[in-house]
Amino acid sequence: MPVKIAIAQIKVEPGQRIILDQISWQEFEEILEDLGEHRHSHIAYYKEVLEFRMPLPGHERTKVLISHLLVVLLEELGLEWESLGSTTFKSRPMQAGIEPDDCFYIDNYQAMVGKQRLNLDVDPVPDLAIEVDFTSVTQVSAYEALGIPEIWRYEDGKLEISLLEEGKYINSFMSKAFPSIPIIEGISLCLKKSQVIPMSALRREFRQWLQEYI
Repeated sequence: MPVKIAIAQIKVEPGQRIILDQISWQEFEEILEDLGEHRHSHIAYYKEVLEFRMPLPGHERTKVLISHLLVVLLEELGLEWESLGSTTFKSRPMQAGIEPDDCFYIDNYQAMVGKQRLNLDVDPVPDLAIEVDFTSVTQVSAYEALGIPEIWRYEDGKLEISLLEEGKYINSFMSKAFPSIPIIEGISLCLKKSQVIPMSALRREFRQWLQEYI
């Protein structure tokens, strides 16, 4: 007779991932409800595979820095934007769910102003997502199924830009959202300095670097 384990009994240590197979959509929804919103682990779900991941402190610092630099870029370009952070994006028809490290609405920002609940049957997906340590097949599959156009991925000390083309992600040297800015070069410079320079100073350096291209 199978033994059922309460989802609250599963402990994910920092830096670890746990993968559960044969989780139906209904079970996925129930698990999300049981977990609630006040948790530190992130989930990825695609066609009955559910993954939990717990970020390390270094992961969080890198995520925050990249997000801050993106905000600086948006400000310098005079663009409006909205962020839903690590909101759960899920679609039953696509059998997919994902919680990015951060996400931004740029073209579709107006649809998110004041948004309290998200329904992907009617609401747009983010224009851009940020992921640190983006290594999971489940994560990639969920993102592709949901159709998020662009991901900034930081992995093994490198920043990569992935663009969705015909349902699959391909690496790109340039951002679709900011085609005139060498994003990888500018943010990589700041990330290299982040071990010895505070984020506040890096924001100022990045803003100054941008003046050459704006």
